[in-house]
Amino acid sequence: MNTFGKIYRLTSFGESHGRGIGGIIDGCPAGIELDVELIQNDLVRRKPGQSKITTQRKEPDQVEFLSGVFEGKTQGTPIAFAVWNKDQHSNDYNDLKDIYRPSHADYTYSKKYGTRDHRGGGRSSARETIARVVAGAIAKQILSKVGVKINAYVSQVGEIALNKTYQELDLSKTEENIVRCPDAETALKMIARIEQAAKDCDTVGGVITGVASGVPVGWGEPVFNKLHADLGGAMLGINAVKGFEYGSGFEGTKLSGSQHNDVFVHTNDGIHTKTNNSGGIQGGISNGEDIYFNVAFKPIATLLKEQNTVDKNSNEITINPKGRHDPCVLPRAVPIVEAMAALVLVDHFLLSKLNSI
Repeated sequence: MNTFGKIYRLTSFGESHGRGIGGIIDGCPAGIELDVELIQNDLVRRKPGQSKITTQRKEPDQVEFLSGVFEGKTQGTPIAFAVWNKDQHSNDYNDLKDIYRPSHADYTYSKKYGTRDHRGGGRSSARETIARVVAGAIAKQILSKVGVKINAYVSQVGEIALNKTYQELDLSKTEENIVRCPDAETALKMIARIEQAAKDCDTVGGVITGVASGVPVGWGEPVFNKLHADLGGAMLGINAVKGFEYGSGFEGTKLSGSQHNDVFVHTNDGIHTKTNNSGGIQGGISNGEDIYFNVAFKPIATLLKEQNTVDKNSNEITINPKGRHDPCVLPRAVPIVEAMAALVLVDHFLLSKLNSI
């Protein structure tokens, strides 16, 4: 399954060390004036080599649109695009051709397909998310027309957590540091933690928080395709993601029902809730409040240190991988989380228009 979405559909293609990564977007409405600079900016936020705490692979990640856009506007036809790979070091992976790296997709891919591209993980590489970021950046521009804004930021690295809610933060400060945490003091601690992991030839995981504001009442379905279920599926489809929670999440299990219920009130702006433990979604449908969620990322599996494993012939061996890898995926994953949220929300926006016919 290489296609995501129901009305606004992205089909992605490409491998980490192939000619490039790209996608075809179908179902995008006609007449949307695209700001290519904004699309490119999200790719820059995702690209490798952007700071001292990311992999030093140098890729410009310049998007090239091949169809579906004319004179700066979408045509309602399939939008094809590509980002060409420029800095592959495929030889770094030659020693791993017949080896199953711990916690990678090597073994499962080999058993499923009977073959695999061992160069940088091939199709299983997180470089595939380039296509999601491009499609998500276009989706964000569509959503902005109806007042929806999506922001994500790093809220935890390893044991270092940002102990503030999104309402207590100025999310415009997220891009002011290389770890993409909107709190400067906590960001410095996070950066130091990532740098220590790199010195140890190890990796560290953490959490990204996402917020979608301005979502109107009525997006989502009451049975299948609940809005929170689709958001969860989208986030769990990102490389290295191990968990998703929205609203009060797991902390909400500690409350009684009377504490957890979001009481409705009438204001000058209409009906709202006093609290938002529901995370902006009730019964699978948006209720007009902010949608907020957390996405848990594991420490990425590629370590630049010795590990025990086996090869395809079941021989026990020790590996010491080479290459350029992130000690922590979180800073580069922020635009990916935003993109996947945008893909889900724009799909539900278009579905809501069908439901009103």
